[in-house]
Amino acid sequence: MDKKRKAVYCNKCKKEIAKEDYLFVAKEWGYFSEKDGQIHRFRLCESCYDNMVKQFLIPVEVEEQTELL
Repeated sequence: MDKKRKAVYCNKCKKEIAKEDYLFVAKEWGYFSEKDGQIHRFRLCESCYDNMVKQFLIPVEVEEQTELL
């Protein structure tokens, strides 16, 4: 069965993400936020993710996997 894949785009640079590896974020905002009741979703390609985390004052935690699936 051949499933046609829906195109996925990076929200920052608008580049089509050809491979499966990208960051997907879904945030449900709760009480006491200015976005109460909203759900925000976005995708970042690997390049935009790298550029974003370079700006962090506290680096991301990185853990090596011993077995890749």
